[in-house]
Amino acid sequence: MALRKYKRRPGATVYAIRFDFAGAGFDYEKWGASQHCKSGDWIVLNDGDTYTVDADVFGRTYRRVDGATYEKTGNVWAEQASTDGAVPTKEGRTHYTAGDYVVFNDESKTDGYAMTRDKFESMYEAAEG
Repeated sequence: MALRKYKRRPGATVYAIRFDFAGAGFDYEKWGASQHCKSGDWIVLNDGDTYTVDADVFGRTYRRVDGATYEKTGNVWAEQASTDGAVPTKEGRTHYTAGDYVVFNDESKTDGYAMTRDKFESMYEAAEG
């Protein structure tokens, strides 16, 4: 299946704080694998789901709305998975099952992650063009 371009639905915001401490960061388990948060990365609360986002990715794809509220501004490219698998991420790996969406912040598939179908379809809509 080919990648399609999507945009975040209007009004979908997250809460985020920057993990701005010296040191090696921290590891945590999520999405069926070990993840790593580095100093400068962002800790994001998105509709009850907490995860981290690489500092460069966050700076490129989010904008501040007010206080600790941010919205995703960049488009994503996604395809629905036909089989179970895993995608490498900036923080580790994300495992997915058939029917989930494999999502990329760039069309070249170098900055990916996965989301359940329900979560993806509630947050994103097809982009024009």
